[in-house]
Amino acid sequence: MATTDFDFAAWPPQLTPEQLQILVGKATSRALATGLLYLPPGYPLDSPPPQAAIHAPLSLLPAPFPRESFELAQEIQSVYNTLYAQIAMDTPFLDEVMGAEKGVGKVDEFIGELWRGWKKLRDSGRISQPLHLGLFRSDYLYHMPENGLQTLKQVEFNTISVSFGCLSQRIAELHRHLLLSTSYFGSSPHLKPENLPQNDTIAGLASGLGAAHAAYVSTGGSSTSKILFVVQPGERNVFDQKWLEYELLEKHNIHAVRQTFEELITSSSVDPQTSLLTVSPKNSPEQDTEVSVVYYRSGYMPNEYPSPEYYETRFRLESSKAIKCPTIPLQLAGGKKVQEVLGRKGLVERFLPDLPQSQIDDLRKTFMDMWGLDEDSQTAVGEVGSSPPASAAPNGDAASEPLGTLKARKEYASLVLKPQREGGGNNVYKGDIPAFLDGLPPQEREAWIAMRLIEVPKGVKGWLVRAGSLDFATTSPSERAVQAEIVSELGIFGWALFGDGQVVAEEEVGWLVRTKGKDSNEGGVATGFSVLDSVLLV
Repeated sequence: MATTDFDFAAWPPQLTPEQLQILVGKATSRALATGLLYLPPGYPLDSPPPQAAIHAPLSLLPAPFPRESFELAQEIQSVYNTLYAQIAMDTPFLDEVMGAEKGVGKVDEFIGELWRGWKKLRDSGRISQPLHLGLFRSDYLYHMPENGLQTLKQVEFNTISVSFGCLSQRIAELHRHLLLSTSYFGSSPHLKPENLPQNDTIAGLASGLGAAHAAYVSTGGSSTSKILFVVQPGERNVFDQKWLEYELLEKHNIHAVRQTFEELITSSSVDPQTSLLTVSPKNSPEQDTEVSVVYYRSGYMPNEYPSPEYYETRFRLESSKAIKCPTIPLQLAGGKKVQEVLGRKGLVERFLPDLPQSQIDDLRKTFMDMWGLDEDSQTAVGEVGSSPPASAAPNGDAASEPLGTLKARKEYASLVLKPQREGGGNNVYKGDIPAFLDGLPPQEREAWIAMRLIEVPKGVKGWLVRAGSLDFATTSPSERAVQAEIVSELGIFGWALFGDGQVVAEEEVGWLVRTKGKDSNEGGVATGFSVLDSVLLV
């Protein structure tokens, strides 16, 4: 991977207060006019249809990212799509790595509950739909160590409720609009149209959902069946989802229905003979709506299953003829433990035996050093070195902890610990690691992996704009933009439709950039840590 001579520390270009005020005004107006929106904080859960909105948190200028690394991420997305499809279809592998008898599910109750429900359905012959749909996002940072190769490194691969595909297109369009309308006041020679790539994620993601709907109809499903969006109550990021609904209706003539797990407890049913899934939409004259695709924009956190009824509802949907996005095995395939295990010798080749070695090499170059806290062999804990770490547990007994945990204790300053969770706000970083390990019960180590921190470009800054509330009477546009040292994470979207050992179709369909302040460890936009951004190719 070639390095870039772009001076990240010199970004962003200088802007006068007057120029900054013009850009903020144009950016926020464009965001409001084009649906780059959130519901306001504290919007009542039992409110009528939305009557107010704020613009989503956004970056005023696109984030610099090396062109070669961006293009590599796009090129290998199809390989990642196929890889995770194959993992989801390898039941023995998932049973061993993520299951509640041998794998992570033994110590992670949430993972174990999902796996046990899936196994029960398998054992009783109640898996009636062989096809899976995955809408994926592979997240990356640009690794720029002081001494070493500058290259693209994967943060994680997401298989459930991948968000901001639609709003990522809107923010890319916003930055192109600012360039067209102001030329960014000639502040940088890098700010020109050919360095702002097109982003058509809305059409791309909808094409994946549309392909699954078409596959359902082709096997006897009703042409009037609908796609079910399983959503969180009080979802502030509703507009990111709405753009997909509009695209499905206007370009594919596919209707959607939205329901929460709580609503589905009583509104959903599966016919015992045909496995047909129907729902009764809330506040609708339609009593029974046939569902072609179950699209989860929720269901990835334990707190979304507050009682057994919620798990039972998930398993009911899983047993149906509708195509699930994702199925339970595909959700399990997105676990951090799977990502860690893939780094071991021969695992990628196991799932992709026909892939040319050059493509396997490109894929492996994006892997970061990872290991399980429970691992107790040199080969399992990645780049351990020539000898085990000499440090011991607090009680002084080095034999009381496996190599994986001892290595994490020794090298904590360059690590992040990750559980099997999505959605942001779950990781443990650097200086917080020793105390966390002190309190981690030994039986729970298997649920955690250690990952070497990616060394991002230093000194790069950005202008971050958040709405925050609807009261701006005392705030000028320029005061709403805050300059901070930033970290920008690239996500590449893709989808795959697969089943019975075969990948029916797959595609790379767009990208997103999330930018956060350097001092913020987490990266979720919806959780308040990041702003939406786009890419400036350098």
